[in-house]
Amino acid sequence: MSASTADVVVIGGGPSGSTAATLLAQKGLNVELFERDHFPRFHIGESMIPDTYHAIRRTGLLEKMKGSHFVKKYSVQFVDQRGRLSEPFYFWDNKPHESSQTWQVRRSEFDKLALDHARETGVKVSEGARVLEVLFEGKTAVGVRVKPEDGPEREVRSKVVIDASGQSTLIIDRFGLRAWDPQLKKAALWTYWKGAYRDAGKDEGATIVIQTEGKKGWFWYIPLHDDVISVGVVADHDYLLKNRDTKDFEAIYFEEVAKAPGLQPRLKGAERCDVFRVQKEYSYRAAQAAGDGWCLVGDAFGFLDPLYSSGLLLAMTSASMAADTVVEAFGKGDFSEGQLRKWEAPYLQGMDRIRRLVCEFYDGLSFGRFVKKHPHLKGLVTDVLIGDVFKDEVDVLWPLMDELRAEQGIEPFRPLVAGAA
Repeated sequence: MSASTADVVVIGGGPSGSTAATLLAQKGLNVELFERDHFPRFHIGESMIPDTYHAIRRTGLLEKMKGSHFVKKYSVQFVDQRGRLSEPFYFWDNKPHESSQTWQVRRSEFDKLALDHARETGVKVSEGARVLEVLFEGKTAVGVRVKPEDGPEREVRSKVVIDASGQSTLIIDRFGLRAWDPQLKKAALWTYWKGAYRDAGKDEGATIVIQTEGKKGWFWYIPLHDDVISVGVVADHDYLLKNRDTKDFEAIYFEEVAKAPGLQPRLKGAERCDVFRVQKEYSYRAAQAAGDGWCLVGDAFGFLDPLYSSGLLLAMTSASMAADTVVEAFGKGDFSEGQLRKWEAPYLQGMDRIRRLVCEFYDGLSFGRFVKKHPHLKGLVTDVLIGDVFKDEVDVLWPLMDELRAEQGIEPFRPLVAGAA
């Protein structure tokens, strides 16, 4: 078996893998990235929140995004269970900055754009290359064994292995690190429509969150380019899938559409242009983000419910923070678990702040009532919603939300304890 060496091996070419690889190559490191598929390939997670801007700018991808055909997103709107539409929430009103205009992306196209950008930065990218295993000496990762589709197996030795392979992550399963979120046992069922209603002008690219009757679930409504709208329902896994014929996704989907008066007029006259897709019980995180010679980033570390469209933010931010830690590791010659986990605790703080608002939504906390009681804190609530979560200032919100939960008769909030160093 042939063998070669690199400074860093990255497994997976999605947004977290391409971000980490790009940032490391920009620092002069020899980076090899292996992606099992050929891009473009389908992926869900199409809506960006404003603070994703910072990772995009760091990698140098920002100008390409500005010149892209992706739909510009300026706002989000909410529709209640009776079909009443809120006023648009414009990100600029909270933070008058370039980052307040973001995008709705087809992931097949965005991910390819980011991976091609990594190549241009100097990353050695291999598509159609399946990583068969991460190589260990004792507890230390020392490289990978990979099978290119057009050649024999080979080994690539490295100082650090970054697992960005998504939910099928190799390392999380090897060490039994996956911890499912006990409060967010949700499922999603979605498809795509052509000719569905979209607002005009600045509101054309707004993400719309539409509740169903009885608040059993909610729909995302994400306008993409080429007159395509992504429309999916999220609800408790057991409610959505367990007691129904799970082979008939179409019937389940339209049962939920019938319970969403705010959605029905938008689909009138539209034509479905894709199959129905489903994802089950997907909120989880690893018990640790790194070990000796290895890191987990993006979905390989954890995934959070898509209510506030935080997926791309968390994927690219975890990759950015991990990349900084790896660069520091090369400067010190220290690739230990202690060094490579340094980014974990601050990252988990940000992830947990988004998770808190997700749980408050599902638990029924009245955000309108909260803001009415504490109008001076509306900006901090908004900061969490746009992804500005890696700062301690927002933590003033939680004791006050605890008080409101008690007033509304909601049981005390239970934080997720799974892996903070």
